[in-house]
Amino acid sequence: MSDSKPRVGITQGDMNGIGPETIIKALSDPAILELITPVIYSSSKVINAHRKTIGNEDFHLHIVKSGEPLNGKKVNLVQCFDAEDEVDFGKPSAVSGKLALQSVDTAIEDIKRGYIDVFVTAPVDKHAVAMALPGFTGHTGYIRSKFNASDVLMLLINGNMRIGLVTEHLPLRDVASAVTADRIVAKGKIMAKSLLEDFGIRKPRIAVLGLNPHAGDGGELGNEEKTIIQPAVEQLTNAGILAFGPYPADGFFGSGNWTKFDGVLAMYHDQGLAPFKALAFSSGVNYSAGLQFIRTSPDHGTAFDIAGKNMASESSLREAIFTAVDIFRARSNYNEISSNPLKVQPRQREGRER
Repeated sequence: MSDSKPRVGITQGDMNGIGPETIIKALSDPAILELITPVIYSSSKVINAHRKTIGNEDFHLHIVKSGEPLNGKKVNLVQCFDAEDEVDFGKPSAVSGKLALQSVDTAIEDIKRGYIDVFVTAPVDKHAVAMALPGFTGHTGYIRSKFNASDVLMLLINGNMRIGLVTEHLPLRDVASAVTADRIVAKGKIMAKSLLEDFGIRKPRIAVLGLNPHAGDGGELGNEEKTIIQPAVEQLTNAGILAFGPYPADGFFGSGNWTKFDGVLAMYHDQGLAPFKALAFSSGVNYSAGLQFIRTSPDHGTAFDIAGKNMASESSLREAIFTAVDIFRARSNYNEISSNPLKVQPRQREGRER
């Protein structure tokens, strides 16, 4: 370790999107080097191409190979590939998908062996990556398979708003059959554990949303609430988790009801993401709860339409970095407290003179 600061690995995302631009902007603030030791996973060719488009002449890199000592006073770059093509702003390709995946793979190997402490993934394009890896459906599932994790909860974070998804990237027609009591219970347990260990909330309260309009309206608009979701909430309660619901999703956020809970469990992607992005579009963070290691990402895509135009905001990536560090510290504190309970010392008897 180069110093006591958290070592934050940051993958480049799609080199033809806004990922490298947001990385440069986020890491250009000198104050960030006082908080973390950043490690970009990319190539100098890619980063310099983006640096030139935004006219940043003061952004300098300390280039290392994986495993070499890091410089805690500079932005480090692990040269994990030589770019095969020039950066082609706004145009996803098989090459950009391949290199995005290679950046992720290198960061995963490095966090497994302790070279970095946490990692943040800039956005990739699913179609571009699928050209290199058929069947690829997204970062979260791919990372879960790399860590051999049995399950992961996609958790969207902005301040005290934390929304987890029971189902993720599924066509809407497939959602109802995928929402099962077992799945809700599994995701709820991951959320409860993460809220305790990663966010320091001792007795987290979790709201569970319904699936149908008006939470089924007493069975008139669907019975999944009665037959699946309510029994799942009861199972979570019986497991000692403070779970409540199901709540009608349509008025839950607009009424401010979400502020009464530490976490919200949504049944499908847009049910959770639509209100989340409406309330926290520029500063939301995606966290993969349930992994052994800490991974966050900004809550936006590759934005090919503005790539190379110096229009991308780095605020979500910056929040992803800070969130990863906060979780790292909270988890370290929890592990220290849990693994070092007060030991019972044997009582020593003092000799008495007679």
